[in-house]
Amino acid sequence: MQLDIRLPMGLLFLILGVILVAYGLFSDPAIYAQHSLGQNVNLLWGVIFALFGGVMLFLSRRKG
Repeated sequence: MQLDIRLPMGLLFLILGVILVAYGLFSDPAIYAQHSLGQNVNLLWGVIFALFGGVMLFLSRRKG
């Protein structure tokens, strides 16, 4: 049995995305006003990473 690379990659991106989303939700909004033009980049990229990880996990579970 071979390990599909999409499984560990999906888990990695999903876990990292959840951590970034949590950090983006619970961090001080003043940080973003000073450093990233008012955009909560941790929240944005956390959602993108989590979605990508979810897609990779879905594809790894799909047989085909």
